[in-house]
Amino acid sequence: MDLDRHDFQLDDLVSRIKSNDHRLVALQVPEGLKMQALEMMDKIEDDSGAKVVLAADPCYGACDLVHDKMMAMGVELVAHMGHSQMNIDSGMPTQFIPVTYEGEPEIEPVLEILGEHRDLSMGKLNSSPSSQFTEEEAQERFLDAVGRISPLTDNKLGLVGSIQHLHLLPKYKEMLQNAGFDVIIPTGGDRLTFPGQVLGCNYSGDDSTIGHYLFLGSGDFHPIGMVLHTGKPLALLDPYTGEASEMSFTRIERILRQRFGLIMAIGEAETFGILIGEKPGQMRRNLAIRMKRILEKHGKKGYLLALDHVSPDLIDFYPVDAFVNTACPRIAIDDSVRYEKPLVTPYELEVALGEKEWESGYQFDEIP
Repeated sequence: MDLDRHDFQLDDLVSRIKSNDHRLVALQVPEGLKMQALEMMDKIEDDSGAKVVLAADPCYGACDLVHDKMMAMGVELVAHMGHSQMNIDSGMPTQFIPVTYEGEPEIEPVLEILGEHRDLSMGKLNSSPSSQFTEEEAQERFLDAVGRISPLTDNKLGLVGSIQHLHLLPKYKEMLQNAGFDVIIPTGGDRLTFPGQVLGCNYSGDDSTIGHYLFLGSGDFHPIGMVLHTGKPLALLDPYTGEASEMSFTRIERILRQRFGLIMAIGEAETFGILIGEKPGQMRRNLAIRMKRILEKHGKKGYLLALDHVSPDLIDFYPVDAFVNTACPRIAIDDSVRYEKPLVTPYELEVALGEKEWESGYQFDEIP
C-alpha cells in the first residue's frame, strides 16, 4: 500500500487548534494508517504548537470513539482521521478529517467480471421466484450466496467505495457508462455521509434497481458485508494495486453455512449472554432488551452484558450456553470462530426461536 499518496488534509485541523488555543489534542487513526500516525503527530505539533496524544487502541470506524478517556486526560479536541462523521453525539469537540488516496486504476481489468455479473443478475431479474417454500427449500434459499433478497426491478450497476476513494466515483461512473453499463451511485441512510459510501455495519443504499456492484477499495471487509446484506454479485477494483477480482460466491456460502450451523447449535440453548456495546455508535440497548424479552417468551434466560470491547477472554468464562451480539455487527461475522460458545446475531436468534422464517434469506445485522 502506497501510503505516501494519501492526502491527510491537516490544514483545517491546525487552524482550529490555533484559533481556539488548544494545548492538548488527541489523534485517533484507523488501523490501516497507524504507520503514519507519528508523522501526523509531528506535523500537527510543529504547525500548531499543541501537544498531541495518540489514542492507540484499535479504531475501526467513526463509531469507535474514545472521548470519555480523552476528557479524563484533559484533551480539548479529538481529531478523528479517515472516517466520516456519523449521526452520533460524540460528547466533546471532534474534528473528522478526510483522507483521500490519489490512485486511479484502469477499469479494463474489471470489465469482464462486470459483464458476467450483469448476465447473472439479468437472470434473476427475469425469474419469478415462488413465494411458497418447503422447509428444505427455505433453508437452501437461506444458504444461497446471491439472489436471496427481494426480486429485482432493474439491473443497474451500483458503484460504491470506501471513504478514501469516494472522490473518484463520479469519474468512474462516467467511464463505466461509456463502457456500456447503466451505473448508479446509491445514497444510503443517515449513518452514511456521502453517496456511494459503505460501512462495515451499514449498506442502506441498496435497492431493487441495483442488480450487481463494483466496489472501489481494498481488502474484503466491506465486500463480504455487502454480499451478505444484498445477496448480489460484487466485483472489486483495488486503487492501490490496480487489480480486479470478485467476491467469491463460494466464500460467502461458506460463511452462510457457518451461520446456519450456529443457528442450529443454539436451538437447545437455555441461557444466553446478550452483549451490549458501550461505544456511542454501537450501543443498541433497546435491541438487547427486546432480545431478552423474546428469550423470556420462549422460556429461556438472557443476561445483559455491557462491554466497551468484545473479545473471547472477556466473555467466554460466563456460565451461559450462547451469546447474542448487539454491539458492532461485524463481531459475530468476523470473529465468531474465536469464541468457545456460539455467538449469534439478533436475526439468527429469532430464526432459531421461530420468530423469523428461513425463506426470507439471510439478513445481515446492521446499525441504521
